[in-house]
Amino acid sequence: MEITRVTVRDRLVVDLEVCMADPQDYDFSPRASIDGKNLNLENEGSGSSSSFELNSEQIMTAERDRMLELRVKFSVDGMHGVLTHKTPKPMTGPNAKKLAEPRWKTVLPLSM
Repeated sequence: MEITRVTVRDRLVVDLEVCMADPQDYDFSPRASIDGKNLNLENEGSGSSSSFELNSEQIMTAERDRMLELRVKFSVDGMHGVLTHKTPKPMTGPNAKKLAEPRWKTVLPLSM
């Protein structure tokens, strides 16, 4: 689990990348907390966690809303690699398709 980016829009928005052990690994229950200037995200029931140091604007937004928007990108070890035979221009082909990307968006309460 890794925090890739933290931004402020209407509320605090956190982008997170999570690696799953296998495609049937549905055990992900995130919890968010702020300790001083650090935002801590952890998976309940698992030892994985990640932290990020916030600036003053992000801290004020988090204290005001007491929640954050979490955008999660899931990946499975060994399944999402690099394509070896790429279509030169996929948007111009008759069967132009993108690979599905498992993404998840939710609003989490913050404990302070």
